Amino acid sequence: MTRECNQFLIELNIIVKEITFINRNRSRWQSFEENMKKGDKLNPDELADQFIQLTDDLAYAKTFYPKSASIAYLNSLTVKTHQEIYKNKKENAGRFKTFWTRELPLELYESRKYFLLSLAIFIIAGMLGAVSALNDDGFVRLILGDSYVNTTLNNIEKGDPMGIYGSMDEFEMFLMITSNNIWVSFLVFACGMLSALGVGFMLVRNGIMIGAFQAFFYQKQLFSVSSLAIYIHGGLEVPGLVIAGAAGIILGNSFLFPGTLPRLTALGIGVRRGVKIMVGLVPIFMMAGFLESFVTRHYDAMPLILNLLIILGSLTFIIWYFFSYPSQVHKKVMSEMDHQK
Repeated sequence: MTRECNQFLIELNIIVKEITFINRNRSRWQSFEENMKKGDKLNPDELADQFIQLTDDLAYAKTFYPKSASIAYLNSLTVKTHQEIYKNKKENAGRFKTFWTRELPLELYESRKYFLLSLAIFIIAGMLGAVSALNDDGFVRLILGDSYVNTTLNNIEKGDPMGIYGSMDEFEMFLMITSNNIWVSFLVFACGMLSALGVGFMLVRNGIMIGAFQAFFYQKQLFSVSSLAIYIHGGLEVPGLVIAGAAGIILGNSFLFPGTLPRLTALGIGVRRGVKIMVGLVPIFMMAGFLESFVTRHYDAMPLILNLLIILGSLTFIIWYFFSYPSQVHKKVMSEMDHQK
């Protein structure tokens, strides 16, 4: 009991010191944030001084308060300052390039644990959907709807099991599919406002749907055919949905678990982080929509090697840009920061 009391007192002391640390520096950090809004009017000397102070504060927080929410805030502010020092101010295109080559990858690196959590939820839901569909013939109709199931059964009888992808004009389908995918992904993200549980519900719902869909074709001995067809576009679409789920979890956690930051401040940070990730997903869903509308409909006439190249190419790009490349950018930025100090 005495040991537990001592541990409690130690943790309480750390919390009190952390709050003191934040209160002592909050006004200075807010001043730095306001300073960042000046854009090209930033004073180079002030910017360099700001960078040094922030890296010192960040190092201090990581050393003494490693679980603090203030670390994410300070890291974000430090990276923004660093980018202002090195960014190309000659043309606006430089800002666009920086977003895709530095800002977004750094955010993806900081968010990697949320991607894994979102993926785990989605996979478990997919397995649940598949098992349910395999053990209950009515489950697929409940999840996918009678109209979709009946249309697909008719297509199977005609020898074109994935014929539904060729039932609409390509361009019209592209507009509809792309807008729907972007809408669904932003809906998943927005559910974070209801807490991470809201995002979890959306991930489970979509995971069960895909699991049931795959089980349905497995029962018809068409699992490989359906997989080769749907993952022409699904190689981008499904990971995009999972990543959108991660952005939603970030949003929900920022409000529910603000740490020692004011709740609204933590929420603002969560919104900015999540929106940045969602903006990065828009091209992914546009490409997925293009593939689904113009390419998937030709699955039966497509050489197997080309089919596999599209699927593996999509998955390789997702793994590289959303997981591997961010780690490389993070290491590079940390090295630049060390040299700058």
